[in-house]
Amino acid sequence: MSAALVIHPGALGDVLLAVPALRALRAGGEPITVAAQPRIGALLVALGVADRAIAFDTLGLEALFTDAPLAADAPLARHLTEVTRVVCWFGARDARFARRLEAVAPGAVVAPATSTTTPVWAHLLRTVSGEADRAPITVGTALREAGREALCAAGWDGRSRVLVVHPGAGGAAKRWPFDAFADVVERIDAALVVHEGPADAEAVRALVACLCRPALRLADPPLPALAGALTLARAYLGNDSGVSHLAASVGAPSVVLFTEAALAWQPWSPTARCVAVTTSTVLDTERAAVGAALRALL
Repeated sequence: MSAALVIHPGALGDVLLAVPALRALRAGGEPITVAAQPRIGALLVALGVADRAIAFDTLGLEALFTDAPLAADAPLARHLTEVTRVVCWFGARDARFARRLEAVAPGAVVAPATSTTTPVWAHLLRTVSGEADRAPITVGTALREAGREALCAAGWDGRSRVLVVHPGAGGAAKRWPFDAFADVVERIDAALVVHEGPADAEAVRALVACLCRPALRLADPPLPALAGALTLARAYLGNDSGVSHLAASVGAPSVVLFTEAALAWQPWSPTARCVAVTTSTVLDTERAAVGAALRALL
């Protein structure tokens, strides 16, 4: 039986942009092994997007950046015996790496993980060919229950509608000002849940300091549980971040804030509405647009 090895060592949002491409690969009946960061690979398996995950660092791809022969017992060589197709969204700009991977895995697709001309998710899909399936990921009962437990542990009563807010992002240039977040959510009639990831403590403290209403803090749940929690959200508001991509991917009605320059990285799911904002300052027109988009979901 044919099987595929997909290599993508990127961050959470970058990998989730590949979901339509992964679906196209699986449409032909091919089981997919994803080589990714461990917690991201485990998430893809838990969500049913991939069949198996291995840690990217264990592949030994560094050997292909040299001229030394690939040993028969090298990790990559062993994995290649188990698959009939390789898709690599890594190393495409290094001609030697691409040439050597194609030599040891004939027919391998070696393509950049981003594009300057099309939305990233569409570019990734194009590299493997196939129809675009943009339906949100169906999250199973076990993950939804794990998400419910995480929200209840944070103080949710289990009945009120939930607005999840994620004020963090990978860099300051992606973060909309915290006072703008606070102003937009201040009068929303829903339980306000602020998600805090491993690198978001400062952003969460800054947002909470701006709020004049109580907020529950969902502090770094495991990614599968976070996926389940996001399916229970009546609405989601966040910056250009992996958490925002996860919210959109599992079908949470979402407002995601991007700078104009980053709109190519917008989510593939139709449940997400992207609003272009300026992160260096707060413009009244942008604040009004974000508020209107969020209220429309609620």
